[in-house]
Amino acid sequence: MSRAARLLDLVQLLRRHRHPVSGAAIAAELGISLRTLYRDIGTLQAQGAAIDGAPGLGYVLREGFVLPPLMFSAEELEALVLGMRWVVQRADSRLADAARDALAKINAVLPPALQAEMQASTLLVARLPPAGAAAATDHTPTVRHAIRQQHKLCIGYRDGSGRSTQRTVWPFALGYFDRAQVVVAWCELRGDIRHFRCDRIASVAPLAERYPRRREALLQAWREREGIPPQ
Repeated sequence: MSRAARLLDLVQLLRRHRHPVSGAAIAAELGISLRTLYRDIGTLQAQGAAIDGAPGLGYVLREGFVLPPLMFSAEELEALVLGMRWVVQRADSRLADAARDALAKINAVLPPALQAEMQASTLLVARLPPAGAAAATDHTPTVRHAIRQQHKLCIGYRDGSGRSTQRTVWPFALGYFDRAQVVVAWCELRGDIRHFRCDRIASVAPLAERYPRRREALLQAWREREGIPPQ
């Protein structure tokens, strides 16, 4: 492996972790010695990478350090194309348009060889059959905006038995499945975290009020309850 590729792998490894990672763990994952790791970290810091930490304390990469997309590997490009194609097929129209725009921007700055790799990707996302497929509703963009702003929503919801209720919820996550989208939110009516299928939401009224708990704290509480490991 070239030194340039090793430095890129080091940056990518640090990006995957939000908390400090020990030098020993980093060196083991990259298959290099601690001495080489310390030298590589010094090189990246000299080039402007905001890496905090020291031997014995661990290392973390602060936000803001950007590498050019020319460094994408063929497999990374396949993962991007596959993910974007899934969004185009499964998400609401605004998110689908954003996925197309993102692919176009990435493609525009790639060298010709990688452009060819991207355009020739054979990883496909199957189209859902029209009959019985629950497409993303018109409410989904409103829900996504409320999640970003950490604002409450007033929703009219119809459960699986057809009973309708009005709920004030604190949406903090949106799960995408093949045939449905599910809002994860704190429900003021139930005083607990609940799941709401988007295709059963009859109405949505955004509220100007921010919910009192941080979105990250709600997400962490939900993950712990569901036994989902942190990402």
